[in-house]
Amino acid sequence: MTTTRHIDGRRRGFLVSAGLAMAWPALAGATVVAEQRGSREDLSLWYDRAAGPWVEALPVGNGRLGAMVFGRVAQERIQLNEDTLFAGGPYDPNNPGALEALPRVRALVAAGKFEEAAALASAGMMARPLRQMPYGAAGDLLIDIAGTAAATDYRRTLDLDTAVVTTRFASGATRHVRETFASAPDDVIVVRLAAEGDGRLDIDLGYRHPGNVKYGERSPEGAAWDRRESTDAGSRPATLSVRADGAAALLVEGRNVAAHGIEAALRYAVRVQAASDGSVTVDGDRLRVRGARVVTLVIAVATSYVNFRDVGGDPLAAVRARSTAAAGKPYARLRADHVAAHRALFRRLSLRLGTPDAAATPTDRRIAAAETAPEPGLAALYVQYARYLLISSSRPGSQPANLQGVWNEGTNPPWGSKYTININTQMNYWPADPANLGECTEPVLRMVEDLAITGAVTARQGYGARGWVTHHNTDLWRATAPIDGPNWGLWPCGGAWLCKTLWDHYEYHPGGEEGQAYLRRIWPLLKGASLFFADTLVEDPGGRGLVTSPSVSPENRHPFGAAVCAGPAMDRQIVRDLFGWTLAAHRLLGEPDAALARELADKRARLAPDRVGAHGQLQEWLEDWDAQAPEQDHRHVSHLYGIYPGDQINVRDTPALVAGAKVTLNTRGDKSTGWATAWRLALWARMGDGDRAHAILLGLLGPERTYPNMFDAHPPFQIDGNFGGAAGVLEMIVQSWGGEIRLLPALPKAWPDGALHGVRARGGVALDIAWQGGRLRSVALRGQPGAKVALRLGERLVDAALDGAGRARFDDGLRRQG
Repeated sequence: MTTTRHIDGRRRGFLVSAGLAMAWPALAGATVVAEQRGSREDLSLWYDRAAGPWVEALPVGNGRLGAMVFGRVAQERIQLNEDTLFAGGPYDPNNPGALEALPRVRALVAAGKFEEAAALASAGMMARPLRQMPYGAAGDLLIDIAGTAAATDYRRTLDLDTAVVTTRFASGATRHVRETFASAPDDVIVVRLAAEGDGRLDIDLGYRHPGNVKYGERSPEGAAWDRRESTDAGSRPATLSVRADGAAALLVEGRNVAAHGIEAALRYAVRVQAASDGSVTVDGDRLRVRGARVVTLVIAVATSYVNFRDVGGDPLAAVRARSTAAAGKPYARLRADHVAAHRALFRRLSLRLGTPDAAATPTDRRIAAAETAPEPGLAALYVQYARYLLISSSRPGSQPANLQGVWNEGTNPPWGSKYTININTQMNYWPADPANLGECTEPVLRMVEDLAITGAVTARQGYGARGWVTHHNTDLWRATAPIDGPNWGLWPCGGAWLCKTLWDHYEYHPGGEEGQAYLRRIWPLLKGASLFFADTLVEDPGGRGLVTSPSVSPENRHPFGAAVCAGPAMDRQIVRDLFGWTLAAHRLLGEPDAALARELADKRARLAPDRVGAHGQLQEWLEDWDAQAPEQDHRHVSHLYGIYPGDQINVRDTPALVAGAKVTLNTRGDKSTGWATAWRLALWARMGDGDRAHAILLGLLGPERTYPNMFDAHPPFQIDGNFGGAAGVLEMIVQSWGGEIRLLPALPKAWPDGALHGVRARGGVALDIAWQGGRLRSVALRGQPGAKVALRLGERLVDAALDGAGRARFDDGLRRQG
C-alpha cells in the first residue's frame, strides 16, 4: 500500500508505523551492489606527462599500505606509506595538575575573564608534551631504467574501477608498460614493468629514507622531471640497514623517529622481491635486473606496532612472509585477486551527470578549467575518486584515514598528518555509508574503542568524571589530553563527535542480528561518552541551561582575546545528539539502567537551546558575539553542525534557525580552505539550495582547491576535502534524515540529466534514481522485505512498504510501478 500526503508536522524515525527510529532489520550482509552502472561512466584520471611534484603523483592503497606512483620515464619513483608508521611510542600525555586547575578555570570563564582562563588552562590543563606524534612516510623506491631518456606517446592513468595505475610510453623501438597496485588480498604493493618490441629492461632499484625528502617539493618552471634523484647511503640514519635478503630480494630495516620528547619505539621493514625472465641480483644496497622483458616487484611494508600499548611485533617476519607468498603467485593471479576485491566495494555505486565527453581531456587540464568551463562529469569523477580514496585508505583492520588518508611524503607533514577530530577525521567518513562503503568505517570503531580506554584516564584525572573524553586531536598512541594550547585543544567533544560516525553506521544498517550485534558493541562507547558529560555539564550562571565549561568553538576566537568560553553552540548540539543516541540504544537493546536513562533525558532537556542573534545569524556562542568576532570569514562553521552532519536544525522543523544559518554562511563566504569549502557545500545542499551548492562545488573542483592528481588542497594537501565534497554532491541528489528519504532535494540547474545507482539511505535502504530535464524519472528501492519507507519529492510525501523481495519502484509522480 502506498499513500501520499503533504508536509504536515514532524516525522522522526524511519518506520512510518512505529515510534522508534531504525527498528527494522538490516539488509542481509549490510551490502547492496549497484545493479546498473551509469552509461559511459567516466572512471579514469589520466595525464600526458609524468608527475613532477608529489601532488601530481597517483595514489594506490589497500587500507594499510599506500604508495604514490610518479610515472617518470628514466627513473620511476614509488613513494611508500604504512599506516602505523607514526613517530614516538606509547606515552601518557595527561597533565597531573589538570583537575586542580579545572574549577579555577571555570570560575574565570564564568566571570568573563577569558584571557586569564586561557592562561591558567595553558599552565595547568594542557597535555605533556603539548604536541602529539606525527605520521611518517616509509621512504621511496627509486627505479632507474636504462635507455629510456627519450619518450613518445606517453600516457599515465589511474583506473578507479580496477585500482591500477598504468604508465605507457615508447622509447625508440620499445614500448614500455608499467602497472602498479596495492593488493588487499595479498597485503603487498605490486609493480610490473614490461618491455614490448626490440628492447630489454635493465633496471637498478634503490631505497631512499624519507628524511631525505623535503615535503611538498615543487617543480622548477619547465622542468621535465626525468632527472635522477639520490639514494646516497651517506645521508641515511645510522639505524637504517639496506641489504640483500636472498638472491632476488632487497630488505630495508629502520626505526621511526622521536618527536616532542617521546623516544622512537617502532621498528619498520620494507622488502622488495623481484621475479623476472631476466637475471636478478642484489649488489650491496641495490637490486639489479638485466636483460628482462618483464619484471614484477612485490613490496611488503610493516612495523612492530601491535596496538597503542604494544610495539613488540616482528616487522621482518611479516614482510618476508607477505612478499614471499605473493611472489609465489603468477602476476595475472595477483592482479585478478586485487581487482576482484576492489570491485566488490567500488562497483556498488555508479553516478552519471550529463555525458563524460570531457574525459578525452587530461585530468589536470579539466581541473584547471573547472571554474571557467564547468562540466558535470568532473563532479561525478570527483565522487568516485573519493570513494576510491576511502577504499584505499580505510579498510577493516587498518588504521582510520588520517589527515592525508594513508599518503604522506615526509616525516614532518602538515599538522602532523594525524587525526584532527574537531571536524577533519569525521569528515573523512561523511560519504562512507551514503556511498555504499559502510565497511570502511570499521577502523573508526576500533579507534574509538581504544580512545574509550585512554580517554577514561583523561576523564578521571583531568575532570574527576566517569566515562571517557578526548579533545580535538589524537594519534596512533590514542592520546586524549588537550594539545596545542587552550584556544585549540581545550574542547571536550572530539570523542562525542566520533560517536556520530558509529551511530550513523547503525542508522544505515539497522536491525537484524548484525545490526543488534553492532549496537551492542557501540553501546558502552555511547554510554561512556555520555557519562562524561553527565558529570561535567554545569549550570549557566545566566540561567540559560546546562553548558560545557571550559570549552571553545573549535579554533575560533571570540571578541574577548581568547577562544576559551562556556557552552558554545556546537557543544550543545553534539551533546544533545549524543544523549539522544544513547537513549535510543538503551531502548533498542532493552538495557535495564533506568536511572541512567532518566539522568540523560533530564540533562538533555536542560541543555541551552540554539539562538538567533541580533543580526539574524545563528549564534556561535551562548552570547551574541558573532558580529564582533575577529575572523568574520573563519574556516570553521562549528555551530552549523546541527544542520550538517546533524539534523537538529532543518528546513522542515526549524526554519527560523535555518534562516539564521544562511546569514552566518553569507557572512563567512563560500570559499575557504579545502575541507571548509566542502562543509559549506554540504550545508547549502542540506538546506535545499542546489545552485548555491553547485557554485561552491566549482570552487572546490578548481585549481585553487584541487591539485592536479585530484587531491584536495587545503592547501597543502588534506584528504578531508575530497571526502566532504563527495558527501556534499550525494546530498544534492538524495538525503535521508528526519524519517524521510528526500529525492533531488538540491539538484542544480547545471545537472538536468543524470542517474545515481546504489546510493544508501538511513533505514537500510539502497536507491537507484534517474532524472531528466531536471525532473525525477524513476526511483527504485531495495531493502528488507516489508520495510516501510517515506519518500519525499518536493511537497509530495509518500509512505510505502517494500514488497516480499525487498523492492519497490516509483515513476516521476512517485506512483508505484509493478
